[in-house]
Amino acid sequence: MASIRERYGFLVVDFRYMNTRCREKTNLTDTPANRKKLAKILERMEAEILLGSFSYQQYFPKSDKVGYFEELGERRQNLQSGVPLFGEFVWQWFNERCIEWRATYQEKLRIIINKYLIPVFDKRAISRIDRADVLAFRASLGKVTHKTTKHTLSATRINSIMATLYMILKEASKRYNFNDPTVDIRQLKVEKSDITPLSIDEVWRFIGAVRADFKNYYIVRFFTGMRTSEIDGLTWEHVDFEKRQIKIRQALVNGVMGPPKTTESSREIDMAPFVYEALLAQKKVTFDKSEFVFCTRDGEPLSYRNVNRRVWHPTLRFLRLKARSAYQTRHTAATLWLAAGEAPEWIAKQMGHVNTMMLFKVYSRYVPNATRQDGSAFHAVLMQSKHGKDAFYLANLPKPDTNDLTWDNHEDEEVTA
Repeated sequence: MASIRERYGFLVVDFRYMNTRCREKTNLTDTPANRKKLAKILERMEAEILLGSFSYQQYFPKSDKVGYFEELGERRQNLQSGVPLFGEFVWQWFNERCIEWRATYQEKLRIIINKYLIPVFDKRAISRIDRADVLAFRASLGKVTHKTTKHTLSATRINSIMATLYMILKEASKRYNFNDPTVDIRQLKVEKSDITPLSIDEVWRFIGAVRADFKNYYIVRFFTGMRTSEIDGLTWEHVDFEKRQIKIRQALVNGVMGPPKTTESSREIDMAPFVYEALLAQKKVTFDKSEFVFCTRDGEPLSYRNVNRRVWHPTLRFLRLKARSAYQTRHTAATLWLAAGEAPEWIAKQMGHVNTMMLFKVYSRYVPNATRQDGSAFHAVLMQSKHGKDAFYLANLPKPDTNDLTWDNHEDEEVTA
């Protein structure tokens, strides 16, 4: 039974809700009129509690118990409907699906779930997360700033976080028969990444200036198009000097060895003469020290962050070349192959692409400059033909003055058989 008490001159209500004793202070002073008024409110509260329609937030919006009872209500509803809380379902989903993912991708999802999703949705019934909740969450990500740089999350990062949420809610909607709230929510527009390959002259300048112990490393990077994870995970067992091929069968990501990025990434790369010679020279240095082709003095695999900080960027600055990521060595290889006139199908195979579509999508603006396939070659073929020369001659004859021409004013007569 609810009761009314006095505390420091103000009225306090004392009642039970969800088997919990609750005491809430009001802003009513202790007067007979206020006691009468509060008694009527308590009668209505008790009736709503009995009927199951009581809202703690409606009566006590500033109470610190609001969140507690909302969570308790969610949990009670879930027990009745069989629908779990988000925090319960997400790890069930993760454990069921993780067998499909590489270790690096699993770690990526763990970070997203723990850092971004759990703090917001943990105690929410997964079936009660609606479209407005999803859009509000995405908007809140746009306001998250890095502690050190103060930069906000990039559109790419936000899309990655949202993609994880979408996968979870889509699976839950199928299992517990509710509408997927993420349907038709588009990804944020991401600006096309800037491709800044080095020219062949810049490549040779770089190789000439880089530390002696990294010359072989960068010759292989520039002239094979290998990804960072692929060259850092390259072991001697996958270097075939007889066939002059590098076999891509594994990749090192954050110190963890795993399969290459995609199925097509497992491939054989043909060694150019410079690459062959560089690997022969590297064999004399590391073959007896480590299973890794390129390694530290202790035989451990390279850390790309250390290499970038201590070798790649300092060499670019020394040569006064534009700052860029080391991944541009891969783009450099592609543009140099295009400039040399290599078949696009061969280039795509060397880079581990499914087909040439990705090749032309990424490097389309470099193809005309690199290969001169800008229409001038077609014009040259035409000009080499006799009819082409005659047509060019006729096209450049002085044009007659149309005012001196006389025309028949009558229409052509129909010819009948």
